[in-house]
Amino acid sequence: MNLLAYRDRDVFKQLFQQIEPDLIRIREKVGRKLRFMEVCGTHSVAFSKSGVRDLMSPYVELISGPGCPVCVTDQSDIDQMIAFASLQDVIVATFGDMMKVPGSHSNLEREKSNGADVRIVKSAYQAIDIAKQHPSRKLVFLGVGFETTAPGVALSLKKAREDKLKNYYVYSAHKLTPPALDTLLMDSTHQLDGFVLPGHVSVIIGRKGWVHLEQLNVPAVIGGFDAIDLLIAIGILAKQLEQTKRSVLNLYPRVVQEEGNLTAQRILAECFTNSPTKWRGFGVLDQSGLLIHSDYADYDAASRVITDKPVSKEIRGCRCGEIVKGKEAPIDCKLFAKVCTPTNPLGPCMVSSEGTCSTYYQYERVHDTVLLR
Repeated sequence: MNLLAYRDRDVFKQLFQQIEPDLIRIREKVGRKLRFMEVCGTHSVAFSKSGVRDLMSPYVELISGPGCPVCVTDQSDIDQMIAFASLQDVIVATFGDMMKVPGSHSNLEREKSNGADVRIVKSAYQAIDIAKQHPSRKLVFLGVGFETTAPGVALSLKKAREDKLKNYYVYSAHKLTPPALDTLLMDSTHQLDGFVLPGHVSVIIGRKGWVHLEQLNVPAVIGGFDAIDLLIAIGILAKQLEQTKRSVLNLYPRVVQEEGNLTAQRILAECFTNSPTKWRGFGVLDQSGLLIHSDYADYDAASRVITDKPVSKEIRGCRCGEIVKGKEAPIDCKLFAKVCTPTNPLGPCMVSSEGTCSTYYQYERVHDTVLLR
């Protein structure tokens, strides 16, 4: 099937007519709506923007999971990033979606307006260029992201060492996705029937990065982002519930390979070390963080750029911690779409374009609230 075919309206309608009887039968057999989690924030946007989430609502409850790296970044890390910006000799470089993320007392946008040198970049390599232009100042790049963005940051560390830079540093808040899913599956109060696995992350780790889910007999599919991709993913997940043995299926072979991107994996292993790290809502998850490898310790902002230790506090009333786990929906938060909006975000889930609250604010508020539960 060529790319345009995945967006063909008539093909979509025909496919839904084939899948709907199975969804009705399996829902009745289970005795409730099926509960599938889409792990990726881009999938959350795609399900809502395309209308597939609404279309599936009589049969399937689609639950948004921890797919936004900004949203799962712990409050203490956000506060540390803001603390870097307070230093006179430091330039902070970051992706744009970090600017409005609320810290305990401020955010990067506010610090910039107060005179801090905070610059939005599109890549870590751009941050390298800024460091070269200002050799007398320290450049701290804020590394936030999953397996998808971490290789680019790793390459910047290699470049900094190659160019013998003395003023480039990375604060690594990168996280690995599989440990979060394992934690969700261990939660006996969280009833999940299967996963739509993240396509972009899977490009890096491959189908093999998820095969441990087969030992738990959990239905899981790697899916694309077009409407037909989404529909196929739900149909296959539902059918797997009728099987005794469930598998991790790659439904996105035009992009995702069995082994993943071996070059990216090698670069990550060279520049980072897997380590326990704290997630918003989850607490500390073992081997889920990417700390800068000792070979690149000279570029580790956490140990080389010293700030006063920031004091963190929870944002009163914010439910982002439960929302990123899929334990609550945005409408369960009393702040959602009232005092917490994209122009006045009180939590990170409303800031990032991939945040669940941002997605629901943009695409789901017009529906009856029962469809969001």
